[in-house]
Amino acid sequence: MPKRINKAIELLESGQQVYMTHAEELTYDCGREMSQTWADVIHMDFEHHFFDIGGLTQFMKGLKDGGPTPSGHLTPTVLTTLPSNCITVEEVRANAWQMRHVLSTGAHGILHTHARDPEAVKWFVAACRYPFQALGRDELPEGIRGSGGQLQPSAIWGVDPATYTNLADPWPLNPKGELLLGLKIEDRHCLPNVDRTAAVPGIGFAEWGPGDMGMSFDEPDAHDPPYPEFMNNARNTVKNALDKNGVAFYSGWNDTSMTEEQRIKFIIEELGSKLIGAPTREVADIGRKLTGRTMPV
Repeated sequence: MPKRINKAIELLESGQQVYMTHAEELTYDCGREMSQTWADVIHMDFEHHFFDIGGLTQFMKGLKDGGPTPSGHLTPTVLTTLPSNCITVEEVRANAWQMRHVLSTGAHGILHTHARDPEAVKWFVAACRYPFQALGRDELPEGIRGSGGQLQPSAIWGVDPATYTNLADPWPLNPKGELLLGLKIEDRHCLPNVDRTAAVPGIGFAEWGPGDMGMSFDEPDAHDPPYPEFMNNARNTVKNALDKNGVAFYSGWNDTSMTEEQRIKFIIEELGSKLIGAPTREVADIGRKLTGRTMPV
C-alpha cells in the first residue's frame, strides 16, 4: 500500500528518481486514460500555454475516477508551472490567485519560474500554505491560502476537507506535507542569490533551465549539450546550492550523440538528477532498472 498521497514525495523520500511526462490535453477523458500512466508525475505547462483551470479541474476528476494507479496511489502526482514568474515579491503576491486556483483543483504541487529573489520564493511558499501552519514561520511569511477551496482537492486526494488542509503543506518543510514545490533557477540573474534561494524552507526540488539560462547569457542556441563553459558553471552552481540544502535536482541531458541508455545513465549517475523528464516508458524503465527500483509503476 502507498505510504503517501503524493507519489513523487514517496519516491524522493526513498532516494529514488521520479519520472515525468506531460498531458496531451486537459479533459476528463484524458485524465481517465492517464490515470494508468507509466510516469510518476504528470506535468502541466502553464508557463507558455493557456492557463486552463477549468480543463485542469476536469482532468483531475478523470484521473481520480480512472484510478487507482498500478502503484496503488489514487492518482499520479500532478505538477504545474504558472503564467507568472517568481522574480519579485510584488509579482508573486499579485499573482497568488494563480497558486490558489491550481491547488484547488487537487494538483499536488507547483514549479515556479525565474526564481531570482529569495524573498519572492518565500512568498511563493506562503501563497501555497494555510495561515495556521506554523512550521518555518521564523523564516517564512504567514500562509495566505484561504479557506473555501478545499472541497474539490480533498475529494481528489480521498480525504475529508479538514484532513486536506492539514496535509496540503510543503514537503520537506512539513514531513507530513503532501505538496511538492519547485523552482526554475534558470537565468544569470538567479545565480548570485542561488545559495539563499535553495535554503528557503518548503522548496522540494529545482532545475537550472538551460534554455532560458543560455538566452540570459545572450546565447539562445546553448540549450543542449555540448555546453560552453559558462553553462556548465551555471549548472554546477545551481546543483551545488541544491545539494547543500537537501533539495532535489531536476535536469535532463539532450545529447543526441548518446543512446537513450547512455543518456539516462548520465542523468542519474553524473548529473545526480532526481526528477527526470522521460519521453517514453522504455526510457523510464531503463532508469528504474539501473537504480533497482521496487515500487510498482
